[in-house]
Amino acid sequence: MDVQEFRKDFLENVKAEAAAMGEGSCAAFVEDMAQYLVDAEVLPDFNPSFYTNTAGRKKYRVDGYALDEFDFTMNLIIADYDGIKERSLTKAAANIEFSRLALFVDQALNSNLYKEIEMSTPCADLVDLLRLNRDRIRKYRFLIFTDAEMSGLIITLDNIEIGGVVAECQIWDIDRLYRVCSSDLGRQDIEVNFRDYTDEGIPCLEASSAATAEYNSYLCIVPGSVLADIYDQFGSQLLEGNVRSFLSTKVAVNKKIRETILKCPSMFFAYNNGVSATAMNVQIETTEKGRFIVAARDFQIINGGQTTASLSNTRHKDKADLRGIYVQMKLTEIDESDPDCSTELIRNISRSSNSQNKVSDADFFATHPFHVRMEQFSRRIFAPAEAGAQYETKWFYERARGQYLQAQMRLTPAQKKQFALQNPKSKVITKTDLAKVRNTWDGYPQVVSKGAQTNFMKFAELIGDVWIEKDYVFNERYYTESVALMILFRHLEAMIPRQPWYEQGYRANIVTYSISLLRLLIKNQFKDMDLDLQSIWQRQSVSDAVTEALETISEQVFLKITDPSRQTINVTQWCKRDACWASVQEIDINLPTSFTSVLIGKTEMRAAEREAKQDQKIISGAETQASVLEHNAAEWRKLSEFAIHKKMLTPDEITALKYACQIPSKIPSPYQSQRLLALLERALSEGFKF
Repeated sequence: MDVQEFRKDFLENVKAEAAAMGEGSCAAFVEDMAQYLVDAEVLPDFNPSFYTNTAGRKKYRVDGYALDEFDFTMNLIIADYDGIKERSLTKAAANIEFSRLALFVDQALNSNLYKEIEMSTPCADLVDLLRLNRDRIRKYRFLIFTDAEMSGLIITLDNIEIGGVVAECQIWDIDRLYRVCSSDLGRQDIEVNFRDYTDEGIPCLEASSAATAEYNSYLCIVPGSVLADIYDQFGSQLLEGNVRSFLSTKVAVNKKIRETILKCPSMFFAYNNGVSATAMNVQIETTEKGRFIVAARDFQIINGGQTTASLSNTRHKDKADLRGIYVQMKLTEIDESDPDCSTELIRNISRSSNSQNKVSDADFFATHPFHVRMEQFSRRIFAPAEAGAQYETKWFYERARGQYLQAQMRLTPAQKKQFALQNPKSKVITKTDLAKVRNTWDGYPQVVSKGAQTNFMKFAELIGDVWIEKDYVFNERYYTESVALMILFRHLEAMIPRQPWYEQGYRANIVTYSISLLRLLIKNQFKDMDLDLQSIWQRQSVSDAVTEALETISEQVFLKITDPSRQTINVTQWCKRDACWASVQEIDINLPTSFTSVLIGKTEMRAAEREAKQDQKIISGAETQASVLEHNAAEWRKLSEFAIHKKMLTPDEITALKYACQIPSKIPSPYQSQRLLALLERALSEGFKF
């Protein structure tokens, strides 16, 4: 798929969503653009918040926002959408849009706008957030979302200053979106020119003896001010995704690091462990003074996030002088010839570097085998044909950002048409989608309301714990029920804008709370029964009985979360609290007795689950045996000799090795294969090599 095809599909999808959701095309355009950028880690989250007005003769406007609570960057979005004619966005036109955002911020902070906007609306929440955090916001990022083509004359955009705080300006057109989505990284590529921060670059020594075909390593000394400057520019995007998610639950400024910066900066190098980073395409220049790293692409800090953030935050908040502070840095240059291998290597380096922080495997969930299994199901299982359809389709699970787009890159026009018929864009499910619907169903709407990243980490934690003990729980039935929940979720998303009580706000919160409450009401009112998700999967649609129940529930949820007596004025923030979920659970709605027609008994459900688990055990056992058979008998004999020498064998492993050493005449059982792979993993950690 080239950029023109991507553009056409994107805009057609916007129009289709606008029609389905009952909202304007501009709102659908902003929502779609924002979701892509959330998945690409450009935005931490997205909250729609359309508002426009005038101050004198000047117009101001905002379409949405996202506050990054890790580095306190406030992202504000304005739409430049036509939807009809092809056109170009000039720098002059872009500056007008940026000035409208700047005026909105000024009005929010320095006028009576907060009194004029109706309470319990998304824009009231945004104004409240701006005023509440006016002294904490370090940077504004103004983003224009446009369906125009950005003029080729736009090379750079000037920053804007608002009350002493810098506002960085960005234009996101569909071409730029395509470049991010089609990149092997699946996220925005950070390119750092170190000469922008220090004249010669970063002095380094190459650890040549540690180099391999997969990576090169460099030992560097970085001035603290340079590290802070880079962080000021790129913010939390500088931190590798899982490290950012981990640190976001901690205190951004480490008290001990801050104390060292303020009281004894000359000792910082001696006291601090330094940072570890990865990059691709590291550029080095040699001068008479030595070797210097002058630039690097996809520069990511994988350990030392608190050190980096603390340097920047202490300079900002305490006006600390960072001169004389130096930080040791280990920079690993990753070979990018094989994107999958390079991504996995970065994850493994990150896992090892953060082992002292007790970061669980759940924090490194992007490449977890759970996702691989869901991906395999989605590529293999056809969904039942919808009413009137003459062909079956698949729900495409994106284990990594951009897989759907990249799967079409090298297809012929005829193959692309066939792919689109079999894998429609409307049936793509991302990792964050799955986390959202599953956590909603399991009764965590307040966590879902905290945003995609926080919710995903909670989901990863829950799944990671279960996977270790009984991975067979995540079987075909789990997958098809997850798709059913996605159908239910999107059905309610489309239904809410058409309700007479809806006031254009908080749809995402209403959806997650309503579905969680539906599940709770079923549990409380129909003993030993649950919603029959398999019937939704078979129909690929939601029944009238469920629709009618959700119409009643969603209205009551809306009234409850916007109740004037709520504990927190800001509705968006209120929905993130446990107390909000507790208040919603007080809603008293009686489901009709006829609702049993869409329910399934726990006995029947457990029998089906047992069968699905047993099937998955057989499949997992076969996969385990296949992994063992990737090594021949001679290799297993070599492992046996190593393990005997190290005295690391259990009786079960001795028996399993006897069979492995006779491959192919004898094949270890699934259980024995499991023991062999566990032994192999332990042996590799002890230095064993085939």
